[in-house]
Amino acid sequence: MDKFYIRIFRHTLSVDEEDTWIDIAELDIHPEIMYKLAELGIVEVRRGQIPACQVMRAHKILRLRRDLGVNLPGAAIILDLLEQVEELQDEIERLKRR
Repeated sequence: MDKFYIRIFRHTLSVDEEDTWIDIAELDIHPEIMYKLAELGIVEVRRGQIPACQVMRAHKILRLRRDLGVNLPGAAIILDLLEQVEELQDEIERLKRR
């Protein structure tokens, strides 16, 4: 039986990066795939650019597809659930510090 592992990466953006947009041609992702991700509502693409805060999201989606063979809608659901888990973990840590 094959074993599969999921790596969860956390990336905290500085205030300056929240407003930064990156040209999708500079990424190692084919532009058509980026537009498909935008069409599915996974990332936002405007004038050939993606917000810097969503680049890691796109890479995670593609990693789920590559490593686990999950289709794009399934990978989006998995990523949303992982992000919810991260938010809940952050909330637990915040409550523990009270």
